[in-house]
Amino acid sequence: MIHQEAIEEFRQYLKKENHRITPERFEVLDFALDYEGHFGADELYVKMKSNNSNVSRATVYNTLELLASCDLLSKRNFGENKTRYESNYDRKSHDHLICINCGAIKEFTEPKIEKIV
Repeated sequence: MIHQEAIEEFRQYLKKENHRITPERFEVLDFALDYEGHFGADELYVKMKSNNSNVSRATVYNTLELLASCDLLSKRNFGENKTRYESNYDRKSHDHLICINCGAIKEFTEPKIEKIV
């Protein structure tokens, strides 16, 4: 799926911060924004490889950090000693419930919580 506004926002961020603008970074952006739910860097890398991408694992890791820095992704740690990401692009604010038995993550919206935080 094409995310033209996100592409332009990322391009401007890279330019402003003096990072290289490469097709590989935009490929990572596209896969990250299309990913359903929360994901780790390795999960995204595997998904990209299964779609015949030639992007390196290092590029995936580095680009995810850049995408989190420019607020296109949220970077989360749900207590499993593993960084998870999720798209901020075109999404409503929400919170997370985490099952202590299986680790499943459930998103929810509660206006009363939003007022507190």
